[in-house]
Amino acid sequence: VPPACLTLQDGSGVDVNVFLFALYVASEGRQLTPDDMARIMASIDPWKVSAVVPLRGVRRYLKDLPAGFEAAGIEELRKRVKAVELESERLQQETLFALWPAANLGQACAPAQAGPANVRAYEQALKTTFDAAAVSALLSAFNSIME
Repeated sequence: VPPACLTLQDGSGVDVNVFLFALYVASEGRQLTPDDMARIMASIDPWKVSAVVPLRGVRRYLKDLPAGFEAAGIEELRKRVKAVELESERLQQETLFALWPAANLGQACAPAQAGPANVRAYEQALKTTFDAAAVSALLSAFNSIME
């Protein structure tokens, strides 16, 4: 699952928190529309753009040791930035759940149908096509949890 999430994040601009939230909503038997997904994305985009993405950029930059810097110090800084990045993502997840109770979203639908439908709605809202193998891996994991 983690490699599939990274493939979608880096290859299609997917916000993994939003993708997983869409699957959570599906697990609650709710099918989302592209308009639902657009509203969900818009509600957290300022946070993602101003906090999560810059922190991820700093962490990734520090992965390759900048010339002339002490390796141990850079690695320690990278660990601290990673912890702050993860905390920013946790706060984003909490906000998604607080702003968007699943029962108030979309329409009732069996989870097995809602999962793929919510992924398609997210694709349409982003106006892109997700990597099919990554989506398949994530939906397979979702379906195994739903069984």
